[in-house]
Amino acid sequence: MVVPGIAAWWRRTGGAPGPPSADCVGTRNAGVRVKRIRIDQPWMREVLPRGWPVGTSTVITGADGTGKSFVGRMLADSWLRQGGSVVFVSLQHPSHESFVAGFRRVPGTDLDACADRVASIVLDTGMDGLVVESPGRIRANLGKPAVWDQAIQQAALHVPAWGPGILLFASALNLLLFSPTYGAAILDRMKRTLASHGDKTVVFAVSTSARSAQVAELEDLADNVLICSSERDPFRLLARVERMRGGRFGAVPVEIPVSEEILAEAKDLAERNRRRVMPMMGEI
Repeated sequence: MVVPGIAAWWRRTGGAPGPPSADCVGTRNAGVRVKRIRIDQPWMREVLPRGWPVGTSTVITGADGTGKSFVGRMLADSWLRQGGSVVFVSLQHPSHESFVAGFRRVPGTDLDACADRVASIVLDTGMDGLVVESPGRIRANLGKPAVWDQAIQQAALHVPAWGPGILLFASALNLLLFSPTYGAAILDRMKRTLASHGDKTVVFAVSTSARSAQVAELEDLADNVLICSSERDPFRLLARVERMRGGRFGAVPVEIPVSEEILAEAKDLAERNRRRVMPMMGEI
């Protein structure tokens, strides 16, 4: 069977992988070779001056409304620009269309140009399993631990693994922890994904405003931890690296240049999560 995403890539490249990206550079950490991708956004290069390590796990944490998902999108944008593929687990967006509209607000991103290297999974607590709505678009009840693994595996089949490979980016993961039946088990699946992600690179964006003890368990397992925060008077969002595998990083917080439009979107999605998604998760 020819996977649609790979078929599109095959037509575009003529059937052979291109040379390794010049943006992927190697370093060494305790005898293990770690590749890094260049970060395209100048402000993020202050946070990650030596790039971002491929094949590692990253947790982005901070209180609600501090720009975690935006920072994750920036990393995903750099990943796509350098030839990789991304599987998005978008818990805060009610549909694939909403997710795509949100990602297009990232400055300079041309999602249409790399559509064959993008797969997305949206949360649907009204179903038992998952359904592939179209190539690379999956709707799934991610609150059930077995479905979590199945959905990620299915989505990865729809994208090629060339360049830096496949990035798994999941945001608003706190929502799944509100399930009284499956919360503990799904936390275990998240931890397994961080600890044993195989050939994928993993980024989780998780709020510390709720279930902070469980979030701390995810932080402990991650290779890399980024912290987002906010300041008032004047209001601004900040990002800094808490730790990073195998390299130097900027320890001083850097301001996140987020637009009013993106801030408004984040506020609307957070309100939707509080009113609709959290109560739904509390019932399964």
